[in-house]
Amino acid sequence: MVKVEFLGPIGKEPRQLDISNLSELSDKLKEDASLKEWLECSAVAVNDKIVNSKEYPLHDGDRVSLLPPVCGG
Repeated sequence: MVKVEFLGPIGKEPRQLDISNLSELSDKLKEDASLKEWLECSAVAVNDKIVNSKEYPLHDGDRVSLLPPVCGG
């Protein structure tokens, strides 16, 4: 299982999902209409490393974080 965290203002509880790559994660999360906006603008980190490819492989015990854009000074 892969743990998925939603940081900052996304405001969702973490989920445990049986997925093998970020493309599968995207498909699962699109089922929740309230996440669609966040999926389009958030960065994604796997085990604290920013990842850009939806084909990035995921393994049992990995932690995926959705990182929404932030502003500040």
